Amino acid sequence: MHYVIIGAGPAGVIAAETLRKYDKNSAITLIGDEPEPPYSRMAIPYLLMQNIEEKGTYLRKTGDHYQRLAIDLCHDHVIGLDTAQKQIHLQNDKTLGYDKLLIATGSHPIRPPITGMDLPGVNYCWTLADARQIAAKIKPGAKVVLMGAGFIGCIILEALVKRGAELTVVEQGDRMVPRMMNEKAGNLIKRWCIDKGIRVLTSTRVEAVEVGQASPLSIKLAGQSAIPADLLVSATGVRPNIAFLKNTDIKTEQGILIDRHMQTSVQDIYAAGDVAQGLDFSTGENTVQAIQPTAAEHAQIAAKNMLGLPGARFQGAVNMNVLDTLGLISSSFGLWMGADGGDQSECYDPENFKYLNLQFADDVLIGATTIGFTQHVGVLRGLIQNKTHLQDWKPRLQQDPSRVMEAWLATHQVLA
Repeated sequence: MHYVIIGAGPAGVIAAETLRKYDKNSAITLIGDEPEPPYSRMAIPYLLMQNIEEKGTYLRKTGDHYQRLAIDLCHDHVIGLDTAQKQIHLQNDKTLGYDKLLIATGSHPIRPPITGMDLPGVNYCWTLADARQIAAKIKPGAKVVLMGAGFIGCIILEALVKRGAELTVVEQGDRMVPRMMNEKAGNLIKRWCIDKGIRVLTSTRVEAVEVGQASPLSIKLAGQSAIPADLLVSATGVRPNIAFLKNTDIKTEQGILIDRHMQTSVQDIYAAGDVAQGLDFSTGENTVQAIQPTAAEHAQIAAKNMLGLPGARFQGAVNMNVLDTLGLISSSFGLWMGADGGDQSECYDPENFKYLNLQFADDVLIGATTIGFTQHVGVLRGLIQNKTHLQDWKPRLQQDPSRVMEAWLATHQVLA
């Protein structure tokens, strides 16, 4: 048996290790198209902050890890797939056969349709190569524009500030992290950043990037004065890497459609991680959940099903985001925006940067948003994921949302 995994990020690595754990003899090939050992993109901001060296981003720290597990780590680029012949087409007219295949190709940064995005000084922050370029260009006092204040942008933000950048954040939405936070929460994060000396422009759109006169770049904004910049970092979202599947029978929408065993529409081909579009726990729809915990869960379930082990079935991804923005911890879970006909409760203390919002359907907690509340984050996720019936605890939480731990203990004592 030859197992092949396309993609050497967290999903690919965990899947390869899971395969080897249960199958000591079959061939396993892990294909990554970057020259470095498999690494975590989530560690790149810590590299830019100079908290770690490049090897600190590596998913496995020992140099012979993959060799010891007899996992063939192949650095190459996949350009196509022949599902009938079970062959992978690589660059330079090379092919590789497989018996079972896992696609874990992750995602890539979206390039906005803006004039000038190909100019020197415009960077993304997605790969180690990107990080090296940014680190080489940022000097203390450098004028940097960060385009996008979503989840990825807010992770990068701290690294740019800690390298001494004079930072301006430009976000098209009306608040920071608009796909993770409601208006109160997103604007609380915005005020926190402004208090830290960052210029934040929300409801603002970049129209063009041009060569500057007094600076390398001039960032033109809709209805506002242009911003001089030494560097523009684009963080306007990501898309799954599925272009190489264009001429195959593998069904795709935003990502690769998978069933609850992580199998695609083609037998013996599975998908995991940011590229996979599977069951959303809260909505019952097929969505892409591009977060590392989901990728890790996908990988283990996919590997077990590739091996034919019983009971490996995906229960659905819980929308979960936890963010540290210059020391302010925020999180959102499940249907944080609420559901039609549902109830909500909240406590809001803007002076102390604290916010807690709970969303209900009947007596079940379906979503939550927090800022500055870190002690009961696991409880919120547990109540949502277990679909716990709160019964008489719902009105109590509507009066005081901070009593979630009491609600958890009370409802689980009843269940016991």
